[in-house]
Amino acid sequence: MADTKSQQIRSQLDHPVIDCDGHLVEVLPHFLDYLKKVGGSHMAEAFGASLRGGPRWLGGDGMDAEKRRDERRIRSSWWAMPTKNTRDCATPILPRLLHERMEELGMDFTVLYPGLGLILPTTQEDELRQATVRALNLYLADTYGEYADRMTTAAVIPMHTPKEALAELDYAIRELGHKSISIPPGVWRPIPALHREHPEAYPDAGWLDCYGLDSEHDYDPVWQRCQELGVAVTSHGGVVPNIPWHGRSISNHIYNHVGTHAYQQSLLCKALFLGGVVRRFPKLNFGFLECGVGWACNQYADLIGHWEKRNRDALVNLDPAQLDREHFLELVREYADRPIEGEPHEVSVGLLGGSVDPTQLDEFAAIEVERAEDFEERFTRTLYFGCEADDPITSWAFDTKRNPFGARLRAVFSSDIGHWDVIDMAAVVEESYAMVEEGVISAADLRAFMFENPVALHGRANPNFFDGTAVESEARALLSREAGG
Repeated sequence: MADTKSQQIRSQLDHPVIDCDGHLVEVLPHFLDYLKKVGGSHMAEAFGASLRGGPRWLGGDGMDAEKRRDERRIRSSWWAMPTKNTRDCATPILPRLLHERMEELGMDFTVLYPGLGLILPTTQEDELRQATVRALNLYLADTYGEYADRMTTAAVIPMHTPKEALAELDYAIRELGHKSISIPPGVWRPIPALHREHPEAYPDAGWLDCYGLDSEHDYDPVWQRCQELGVAVTSHGGVVPNIPWHGRSISNHIYNHVGTHAYQQSLLCKALFLGGVVRRFPKLNFGFLECGVGWACNQYADLIGHWEKRNRDALVNLDPAQLDREHFLELVREYADRPIEGEPHEVSVGLLGGSVDPTQLDEFAAIEVERAEDFEERFTRTLYFGCEADDPITSWAFDTKRNPFGARLRAVFSSDIGHWDVIDMAAVVEESYAMVEEGVISAADLRAFMFENPVALHGRANPNFFDGTAVESEARALLSREAGG
């Protein structure tokens, strides 16, 4: 086969190309075999029933239009695999074929995320969720282990409770030998007061627990265990049951899909940051995948803007007690177009805000930031953002003129191979390199995007992450330079 343009580009680069987010497609009969071993035949049957049923707000394609509208059944994904290119359709299913094609794709190594991994950890039934996740992690270890020089798979970690997460972490990393993990962006929980009165309202009515802020549980033991095990915490949003969508159209999947991944990961990132998780675990990397970086640049700047106006010292400018009530009333009487009776506080009802618990005034307390400049280091040190090859917003991550305090956010190359939006796998690296050809990023930026940031995401916590792979020597040299070796 003739060299692809992606392969030609790779041959000219002075660094490897590491894909932080490829996708695999499970062979369902094989997965069911593992599920039967873990939970028995009845569990496999329960899993099949859950796929056929699904959450009541999702799907319903066979419904008549009136019932669909009445139940607000959203238009779900359809035709989700590239089929015209048969080789591309088969590649995410067959690891040996993917392994054979890696040079053709212009990539040296890939971290693969399972399709079922977007769904299984959000299952509401405890026994079914735990059994299916365990079976999937076994399936991945057995199926992809022999191709470890070119690829690794992310073990799926359910997060409904810290106890459940810790159990699967230990099993997946210590017993199965996985070295990367994926968590859902949140756990969809019932609203207690509403659930007591109307249990049938759940899951349509609920709230998203993103682990870091106002969580139902203390997840610090989970983050601590991840540090001990040397794994980065990566989260993969997507079209998964019970996770809020960025739209609820009953007729247009594109409307529902656009922005959904970014929306989910934005909620998780805010919770981890404002909840102080990023501060308390400064050596733990977090990767937000298949979401781009545009929202993160916005969130970074927006957090700074909010801090500048609402940090504990700046709040004096907003404190109702600072109002000169007598002068305020004089101004009202002088300039009001109609006569106004009453005291200043009555005139300004709804303007000054209600009473606030003084112990909750500082909403930035958990991050312990003293200066606006501190956000640059805190937000860019351990947070990584997966960007697809054709995403034109990726360059924003490297734009030190636009990002406050000259920040460079840690964008990582994410091929998304195996999904419908990658029509030609062999063109992915070519699409990313176009940013250099068009002058929107430099060759140094591309190196950070495709090599340095991916190595840092997984290798800083685990310097052995790339041992035995096609990028071992380059990754070790980079990590050694960072460590001052």
